[in-house]
Amino acid sequence: MNWVYCALASTMKHPSAYLDWYIHVPSVKYDFRSSGLAYFEYRLNLGEVDLSANFAHGNPQTAELLAQRYQVKAENVFISSEGASGQNARIIRCLAERNRRKNEAIVEYPTYEPLLRQVQEYFSHVKRLERKEKDRYRLDADALRKRVSERTGLLVITNPHAPSSAVSQRGELREIMEVAREFSFFVVCDEIYAEFNRKTVPTVFSVNDELGIVTTSFTKAYGLGGLKLGTALASRELVDEFYTDVLNTVGNSPNVIQLAAVDLLKNGFSSLEKHQQKWTKTKCETENFLKENDLEFFPNKISVTYWVKLPISDTYKWINQKAIPHLSLAPVPGTFFLFDSGYRFKKTNMIRLGLGNVNPESPHLIEAFDTLKKALKAR
Repeated sequence: MNWVYCALASTMKHPSAYLDWYIHVPSVKYDFRSSGLAYFEYRLNLGEVDLSANFAHGNPQTAELLAQRYQVKAENVFISSEGASGQNARIIRCLAERNRRKNEAIVEYPTYEPLLRQVQEYFSHVKRLERKEKDRYRLDADALRKRVSERTGLLVITNPHAPSSAVSQRGELREIMEVAREFSFFVVCDEIYAEFNRKTVPTVFSVNDELGIVTTSFTKAYGLGGLKLGTALASRELVDEFYTDVLNTVGNSPNVIQLAAVDLLKNGFSSLEKHQQKWTKTKCETENFLKENDLEFFPNKISVTYWVKLPISDTYKWINQKAIPHLSLAPVPGTFFLFDSGYRFKKTNMIRLGLGNVNPESPHLIEAFDTLKKALKAR
């Protein structure tokens, strides 16, 4: 019997179809779903800790270390224990409530679907800014100017772009922020994939520290999904507002998480970097496989995902009805990045191939690619 994922069931108005699919995929042998690294283990050395301590504005030591990483002031760093996704949801909601008259938002297309749903949850009018394949998925400031209005309160983008992994450099971001300044709206940029090579990807905050807001974490780049440390860069005024919102919703953030971050940033960063470097060979082997099999993909010099075209007209159907149930193989159907506004599953030949769950210290990858070739022949 073909495997199918469960129907959406949520009290949210706009739950994520992608996340629902992801968590209901049965255990598979060849898992190409993850865009973040796995398998990181580290011996924490926290010593004697005052477990009664908490901070209304985050642990000052953690904030200072993060400020050094991003070359900002500590007052511009917002820390939470919600990860980047939780930060996105909180910040988008806070911005929507900040000015009810600016009830229009713009979200890039294609995009990571949970980002779209979070915006739809809090903004009554949502438009899309297309990043075109023929333009190498670059951000188009002229196209943005045609989409905005006086009601626009927010633009949501990613850098590197999810799913293509195209990197927007400073000049491209500057053009976008000029439109934001002209129409007075905020730009939230999810930069979680930039952590794979932070030096090569400028932060939107460094381009405009008044209207630019960065959300990120170390989940993807270093295998810290279990830490749930979220970081945002924003103006001091906004950071204060975000901390006030945390205080009035969940209370102060757990200090132990931020203490663990201090240990990792001060003493364990070489271990984090070494862990990430294990995937260098995996990426090389993946690109060789794609080229040898004439599969078109967008080049990715930073993270561990590939936006790939297959000789299959409907990859959602192919993955759910053939690859998963018959070959225990699961990449991500491209349709999850191609929702316009509602929940209609767009027919596409694209997949996102994620290497995060592929153990680089085992010969599993060659076997996985052989299985992928079988799956393509079984279309």
